[in-house]
Amino acid sequence: MSNLTINPQLAIKILTGFIKTELNRVGFSKTLMGLSGGLDSAVSLYLSARALGPENVLAMRMPYKTSPQETLDDAQLMIDALGVQSLTVDITPMAEPLINRFEDMTKLRAGNIMARMRMIVLYDQSVAFNGLVMGTSNKTEMLLGYSTVYGDSAAALQPIGDLYKTQVRQLARGLGIPEKILEKAPSADLWDGQTDEGELGFTYEAVDQLLYLLVDQRYSPEACVAEGFERAFVDRVLRLVRMNHFKRIMPPIAKLSQRTIGYDFLYLRDWGT
Repeated sequence: MSNLTINPQLAIKILTGFIKTELNRVGFSKTLMGLSGGLDSAVSLYLSARALGPENVLAMRMPYKTSPQETLDDAQLMIDALGVQSLTVDITPMAEPLINRFEDMTKLRAGNIMARMRMIVLYDQSVAFNGLVMGTSNKTEMLLGYSTVYGDSAAALQPIGDLYKTQVRQLARGLGIPEKILEKAPSADLWDGQTDEGELGFTYEAVDQLLYLLVDQRYSPEACVAEGFERAFVDRVLRLVRMNHFKRIMPPIAKLSQRTIGYDFLYLRDWGT
């Protein structure tokens, strides 16, 4: 099987430098993010506090009425440990009118509404705080499309977007994140009892191994099967990666000119710098 071991201290050095550089590049020195009490947002929070100083980081708790009190408590544990600024906004009064508007509302649709409502709150507060919204998505979620467009996928930068979930866990240990957070079952906190692995139908450990071969090592599906993965599992993961590509890119623009945004107009040098 593939080796997903990372050097946490080297990764911390690279990622804190990335955060500081990317914010300064566009004239910002502050950041804010949704803090769920889970692992991914914890890692982004700890990295941001190290890169910018806790006084320049705003952690936002945005519970819905079904959110367990434990998630709020775990988020507060990290806020207190780091000394970052914090704000709690209950999204229930904002999300409920739309959720209750339709009799055929499903858990998936309601969960998407919650995710997008949280991002509305974050982007509103980004103006008040004068900071950029920090992403908390990992490579596994981004490849599988396990995110809400204009919800948790919306951010100014994604510091852990090139780390698989199992690698994020290694990084979390290197950052000194509390063991209680490390041991929690991953959850997007979209409805009562929801867990990532329960919804996906497989473990992060298994899919990370497969994704590493498919994406990083460019193995063919047949080669992955030869490595011991079931063909049905390989096919399902491949389909998720392909079908959710639209979530990983800006909306494609129909090309009509010689300098099309996203095709020919891509870099700072395009401004003549």
